[in-house]
Amino acid sequence: MNTNYDSQSLGAEQVQSIQQAFITKVFMWMDSALGLTALMAFLTINSQSMMNLVFSSPFVFYGLLIAEVGVVIYLSSAINRMTAQSALGWFFFYSALNGLTLSALFVIYTSASITSTFLVTSLTFAGMGMYGYTTKRDLTSIGSLAFMGLIGIIIASIINIFFFSETLYWIISIVGVFVFVGLTAWDTQKLKNMSLQLDDNEEVQQKAAIMGALMLYLDFINLFIMLLRIMGRRN
Repeated sequence: MNTNYDSQSLGAEQVQSIQQAFITKVFMWMDSALGLTALMAFLTINSQSMMNLVFSSPFVFYGLLIAEVGVVIYLSSAINRMTAQSALGWFFFYSALNGLTLSALFVIYTSASITSTFLVTSLTFAGMGMYGYTTKRDLTSIGSLAFMGLIGIIIASIINIFFFSETLYWIISIVGVFVFVGLTAWDTQKLKNMSLQLDDNEEVQQKAAIMGALMLYLDFINLFIMLLRIMGRRN
């Protein structure tokens, strides 16, 4: 049955049930992807051969980064032509690649600061996700500002590759925290509202949940990196 939910014809409990079921599925896939990323980073940092493979040449490391971007673009553009199982496979493949490159953080920062920053990130992310899910306020304006801030961060980061400005580095990090905090709340609200617009079809809902998980996964990872740049103690 490929019909959209009509929220006006549903009771409040039915609407809440649909939204909770969808958001639960989104966070289940996101948490699974984060776990895979953490596992890959752990395995890489504890294997000299893996470390040599990833970091022996800048071409390999930056090649992995480019591959990550390519996977996200491909998954986002081709999701409608994929099966849900294929989309999930690509999502987990991206998560594993991300674990390889994020293992560099264990070389740069102490394990204690990574652990404490991860805890702060988790609490912040959970708080903003809960706010985005429960608030009656329309967060579109906040999301639009955060998205513009994201574009600014990307441009500033590219510029700073050539100028190596420590001041710009700190500005990007601080602004980045606010940007991804805002995006977390906005994306959660968008996904909650979107759950009522999906076809009553398991395959469609599964793929939508995977894309939602990717969206929140990116918010979490980038928030973690920005906070680590501020809070982290270097080796």
